[in-house]
Order: sequence, then structure tokens, then C-alpha cells
Amino acid sequence: MFYLLSELSDGGDFFNLFRYITFRAGGAFFTALIFGFMFGQPLINLLRRKQGKGQPIREDGPENHILAKAGTPTMGGVLILGAILVSTLLWARWDNGYVWIVLFVTYSFGLIGFADDYQKVSKQHHNGISGKIRLGFGFIIAAIAGVWVMSMQNADLSGYLAFPILKDTLLNLGFLYIPFVMIVIVGTANAVNFTDGLDGLAIMPVMIAAGSFGIISYLVGRVDFTEYLDVHYVAGTGELTIFVAALIGGGLGFLWYNAPPAAVFMGDTGSLALGGALGAIAIATKHEIVLSIIGGLFVVELLSVVIQVLYYKKTGKRIFLMAPIHHHFEKAGWGESQIVIRFWIVSLILALVGLATLKIR
Repeated sequence: MFYLLSELSDGGDFFNLFRYITFRAGGAFFTALIFGFMFGQPLINLLRRKQGKGQPIREDGPENHILAKAGTPTMGGVLILGAILVSTLLWARWDNGYVWIVLFVTYSFGLIGFADDYQKVSKQHHNGISGKIRLGFGFIIAAIAGVWVMSMQNADLSGYLAFPILKDTLLNLGFLYIPFVMIVIVGTANAVNFTDGLDGLAIMPVMIAAGSFGIISYLVGRVDFTEYLDVHYVAGTGELTIFVAALIGGGLGFLWYNAPPAAVFMGDTGSLALGGALGAIAIATKHEIVLSIIGGLFVVELLSVVIQVLYYKKTGKRIFLMAPIHHHFEKAGWGESQIVIRFWIVSLILALVGLATLKIR
């Protein structure tokens, strides 16, 4: 909405700043951050009153969680989603289709997560809605997003998969592109969901990955940078930088209350929504493979669960002490803060590796 103020500019005054993505991204960041600080504590107080016993804690999980985390309210992702929505609508261009695609995916997955959290809290059991139902709705949302993205991109990019490092290399997936999009978005959403198991563990890697894709979105959306870097130009994706800035601002506002010991958990409301957002941005910018690098921590968390389940069904034994893998390290004697900070470090390293693929051609 603030972009409209640029219409008041004669080309050299203050209002001209609203034409620049970087300026509006800064505005979105601080708007979301202030939103988080303003409404964080009131939301936590409301969730405590409504939820009573808070998020149910798994009895088969680490023993210390039953005592240390009991009574902590969930659904804190509402704070992040509120900050993102307000900031994006205020600072992004409303005529940009990619912004609406990412918002659609984010809040659709947020609704799935909210329904799941509500079931857990109301029944006081860690099992929410059926996994098949969650996946079913997730795949439908992702399929819609895939068709939407294809309709917006040029014929030389629509339905194609780009490869990092390999210059000008595209693979035409044809009718397989939509299933591919479904796997990327739903997989990322659930990978972030599995990562969200310790105080502050998921939100920082999400912000690191989002920040990386904010850079990618800005570069891919500019002809001059894509020509210099030899990456594919996707017109309009630069505006996603506004969304990413809002996500980081809202994420920091949430982390203020989620830092150990957490006063609130983001719940599936936040983790599914933020994971879906990362997947949607990767699809829009044609950097799906790079997402697996930048979001490598999420990939490992997801794979640890898949491997554990498949191996146990086949042999009756477990590879990890507990899955997802962050609980394995807890069982092995690592402290919660050790795991969280070390996983943050790994996320940062992977993000830098992913960004390096922009220049290595």
C-alpha cells in the first residue's frame, strides 16, 4: 500500500524512496518487528488463558521435557503470521502475483497447522488431525501454487527445473512439474515442522534460509544482476524480498519470547506455514535445488524421521536414539542450548554454501 506513495513523487523527493524494494523491505522488517514486540505478550497471555495446560508433551520424548516444557502455550505462530500479513500488505505491491502466491501458500498451510494445534490442545494429546488429511490438503494447496506459478512465468521457464552451478541448464519436467512442486512445498513444510522441537531451534534456521532467499529473490528479479551472475531472470520475484523481510522481522519478534526457556511455542501453525513459504519462494525463483542446500538442516531432520520409521518397520530396531535427530543428540547427552546453537551454526554455513552457487558457474 505504501508503494502508492511513489505516485506522489516527481522523481527526486522523499516519496521516490517508495519505488525501491530495499527501502520498502526495511520498512516491512521494522513493521513486523514492532508488531511482534507489541502483540507478543498479550497473545501469550491470551493463549495461556484459552489453552490451560498448554501444548501436550510427548510422553515418549526426552524426560526433561515433561517437567520443563509442561504448560507452555502453543500456536505462537499466529504472532509471526500476523506480523507478516500486516507488513507485507503495507509495503509490497498488490499487483505482484508472486506475493499473492506466497501469501496463499503460507496462510493455507497456517490454517492446516492451526487446525492441528487446536486438536492437540482441545484433546490434550500430541496427536492432532490425521496425517493423511494434512498431506492431502497440503498437496492440493501446493498443486494450486504450482499451476499459478506456471501461468505467470515465461514459456522458456514455465515447467522447467534450473540447476545450480550449471550455466543455462534447464530440464523440462512437462506434466511432472506440478507433482515436483507438490513435493517441494509439502516436503519443506513438514521438514520445518519436524525441526520445531526445541526452544528457538526452528525459527532461526527459518530466518537464515528466508534471508538467503530474500537475496536470491532480489537478484533473480533484476535483469542486470541475472546477466552478471548468469542465472535465470524471473520478472517480478524481487518483490518477494518484502515478504522475506517481514518474515525475518516477525521471526525476531517471536524469538524474543521463544528463546529458552520458551514462553510460547510456534506450533504447527507457524512451522507448517513458514516451511510452505520457503518452498513457495524457491519455486517462484527457480531455485528449488538450492533450497535443499540452504535448508539442508530441515532435510536432515525430515530424513532422520523417514529413515527411523522405515528401518524400525523392517527390523524392529532404531538407528537413532530418537527421531527427529535433534532428540537423538538430547538422548546422547547434549544440552538443549548446545543443540540449538550448533544447529544455528550449521544452518548459517549451509546458507552461505547455497548462496555461493549463485556465483559459481
